[in-house]
Amino acid sequence: MKVKNITNIEKFFKVVDSCAGKVELVTGEGDRLNLKSKLSQYVSLANIFSDGTIEELEVIAYEPEDITKLVDFMMND
Repeated sequence: MKVKNITNIEKFFKVVDSCAGKVELVTGEGDRLNLKSKLSQYVSLANIFSDGTIEELEVIAYEPEDITKLVDFMMND
C-alpha cells in the first residue's frame, strides 16, 4: 500500500509494532526493510527526514488484520 502524509510518526510506529505479521517498507531502490525492527524504524526516520519531505512510502503487510490496522491509521490520522 502507498502511504502519504504521515503526520504522527510515533503513532504510525505503534500501529506497526502492534501488527501480528511482518510489515516492510519498500525503498526507492526496491529494498525491503522490516518496520518492526527498531533499527529499521530509526533508519527509516532518518531517510524520511533527510530532505524534510515525505512524498510517498510503500508499506507491505502480510496479514489481513495488519492491513486493516494500517488502513485505519491512515484514514484516522
